[in-house]
Amino acid sequence: MSELTKNVQPLQDFNWDEFENGTVANVSKEELDKAYDETLNKVADHQVVEGKVISVDKKEVVVNIGYKSDGIIPASEFRYNPDLKVGDTVEVYVESAEDKKGQLLLSHKKARLSQAWDRVNAALEEQQIIQGFIKCRTKGGMIVDVFGIEAFLPGSQIDVHPIRDYDQFVGKTMEFKVVKINQEFRNVVVSHKALIEAELEAQKQEIISKLEKGQILEGTVKNITSYGVFVDLGGVDGLIHITDLSWGRVDDPKKIVDLDQKINVVILDFDEEKKRIALGLKQLTPHPWDALDADLKVGDHIKGKVVVLADYGAFVEVQPGVEGLIHVSEMSWSQHLRSAQEFLKVGDEVEAVILTLDRDERKMSLGIKQLKEDPWEAIEVKYPVGSKHNAKVRNFTNFGVFVELEEGVDGLTHTSDLSWTKKVKHPSEFTQVGAPIDVVVLDIDKENRRLSLGHKQLEENPWDVFEDQYAVGSVHTGKITEVLEKGAVVSLAENVEGFATPKHLVKEDGSQAQLGEELPFKVIEFNKDSKRIILSHSRTFEDAQRDEKRATRKSAPRQKKDDTPKIENVAASTTLGDIDVLAQLKAQMEKGE
Repeated sequence: MSELTKNVQPLQDFNWDEFENGTVANVSKEELDKAYDETLNKVADHQVVEGKVISVDKKEVVVNIGYKSDGIIPASEFRYNPDLKVGDTVEVYVESAEDKKGQLLLSHKKARLSQAWDRVNAALEEQQIIQGFIKCRTKGGMIVDVFGIEAFLPGSQIDVHPIRDYDQFVGKTMEFKVVKINQEFRNVVVSHKALIEAELEAQKQEIISKLEKGQILEGTVKNITSYGVFVDLGGVDGLIHITDLSWGRVDDPKKIVDLDQKINVVILDFDEEKKRIALGLKQLTPHPWDALDADLKVGDHIKGKVVVLADYGAFVEVQPGVEGLIHVSEMSWSQHLRSAQEFLKVGDEVEAVILTLDRDERKMSLGIKQLKEDPWEAIEVKYPVGSKHNAKVRNFTNFGVFVELEEGVDGLTHTSDLSWTKKVKHPSEFTQVGAPIDVVVLDIDKENRRLSLGHKQLEENPWDVFEDQYAVGSVHTGKITEVLEKGAVVSLAENVEGFATPKHLVKEDGSQAQLGEELPFKVIEFNKDSKRIILSHSRTFEDAQRDEKRATRKSAPRQKKDDTPKIENVAASTTLGDIDVLAQLKAQMEKGE
């Protein structure tokens, strides 16, 4: 006897004849089929019914809906419910009561979708807490399966704390609240954060009500920003502003604390209404100014590091939390205020002299120019009157040129001291900023730190020579270089100019001399003191004509005048009338004698 049949016992009272004839206890087979069918549910295609889970494995779920056969549903349709077990009641959609193989076809997904939209709207209206399955990540958040509908969970709505790892939530089933529905596009937005905010709000209120200024608490760093650090105090967040992280300057809070680090903080201030708490970290340590060397005084040398640069100066950290300011005016003996960036840069290690020290106000001013000797202390020794030097042009004014002999020693060369011969209207005509220039010291004003300099004094006064070269009456060829209302400037030689008024610019043909013409000019005035030469072109030909006329008159023969009237032969040709005239003439002559 085989293992399969050894325990099987035949029914003693079974009527095999009736069974073979299709009747049992006088009941026909049709009646038996009818009675059997009445024990089963009536199932119609395309309807939603409830069924009981009778089997669950990794690939499929078997559901009994009371029909003559069970339905098989892919396990993937139950991913949103990882706790599904045998005996659970689930909704299923009857796709077909019998397919070609006589199999009952069911779908759990379609059953959920058929009523999902109504359930989602009801959840929003009634503020229900619903379950959803996080399927995957998407831009800005997560995709959540809610009643078979794909809803959007924004990243900011996952938790009250900022989320750094979104992937940790994929595949999880969580509770949500529906917060927004777009009926037109059937978009659903859900939130998990909304569920815990109400509870946290109550916790925050309780925590804040117990806070006191100066209280020290332990917290966890939850977020680091460019302006400070957010700390979780156990249900309520506080902010440590970047200026309260350290007594020294902080350019990046990440250099002070790390995420998830547990730190002690002190409560500086809080606002119960706005739920804002200001925290401090540096306040837990003594102020560095209190630990500053008590023997440090004005005039001492001190070393530090440049931490901040501004146009007006540089802040130097002499020890963490203790800074001094080097004003730009204390960086160089030069009187030209410049930008601090020309002298220093952030990170430079410098030595400086303490100029002022106020421990109460916690302020210190420093200087670096004091490390060098003030060049004006012995100015008359290094730059005596009459000494010659090479300088650098710093800038112009309408009245002269400012030059730098060395750092901190500047001087002014007046426009009148630039050239002996050339009339300089503006220094830019003579030199340019940054150019070298030779100068001689004319005067020293030590009290006001001023030097009067000259350039033309490096050469002898050429007007001593010009006095003979351009004597009055001498004629020279000149070129008209500038025409003015009162006359014209005439260039006689390099750096020698004269002036001619309009009446002295008339040419021999009566026309007026024009700009650029080269003509002979006669010196009609020479003034050494005022360095002025007055010229005339007209006089070059007018004087010649006048001399010629004079010469002509001198060479002509002169007739000797005879005061005695000639009266010979008068009688031969006179008449009675003539005799009367002669008588009158004689009377007059006699009267004259």
